[in-house]
Amino acid sequence: MLVIDGNTGQNALAQVKAFDETLGLTGLIITKLDGTAKGGVICAIAREKPVPIYFIGVGEKLEDLETFNAREFAQALLA
Repeated sequence: MLVIDGNTGQNALAQVKAFDETLGLTGLIITKLDGTAKGGVICAIAREKPVPIYFIGVGEKLEDLETFNAREFAQALLA
């Protein structure tokens, strides 16, 4: 399991690839999706290294960690 910062853009994708090659990722938690990034990194990761995303962080509190739902995320991204 890898926790990455959603604001790091292409660097997040590079981290996912490197960790997967080294350790064999079983899933992700992506934080800081409440800012300007809007989660575009999720699309890039899904295309390049599709691994399950279990949780996303949409704020700074523990309560802001949500179970990831791909359908809801896609609808919100396109809304």
